[in-house]
Amino acid sequence: MEVEYSKRPYRPCVGILLINAENKIFAGQRIDNHLEAWQMPQGGIDDGEGIETACFREMKEEIGTDNATIIAIHPEWLNYDIPVGLANKLWHRKYRGQTQKWVALRFHGTNADIDIQTEVPEFSNWRWVNPNDLSSLAAPFKRNVYETVLNDFKSFL
Repeated sequence: MEVEYSKRPYRPCVGILLINAENKIFAGQRIDNHLEAWQMPQGGIDDGEGIETACFREMKEEIGTDNATIIAIHPEWLNYDIPVGLANKLWHRKYRGQTQKWVALRFHGTNADIDIQTEVPEFSNWRWVNPNDLSSLAAPFKRNVYETVLNDFKSFL
């Protein structure tokens, strides 16, 4: 029996605010997105997996490197709803959106360390983005979370 959209839970997820030496943030363009939207790496937390472990696993899976150190972990879980039409195409209609624990990390590598042609590519393109530009580049349904993360981690940027 299918659960009504508004009654679905949020998918537990980790979000990655990866900051380079120039205080710019990694952003990728999703391979399956026809919008011009850019996003920070993120992904589901596996059963029994801790936040830090999920963060480094997702970073390696999505951008081919985990050459970074954690600066801070956001104290709260931040939620966003995915538009109904998209939510009905994802995760077997199980979730209405995501609840995310955001992790700020300092990147220690070079651009050559980043390889988005991973085993299961998620991004078609990537770049370092000025923090002031990031929210406007994101999908509209993610902007509030991005603004909260950027504001709460602004001392690291």
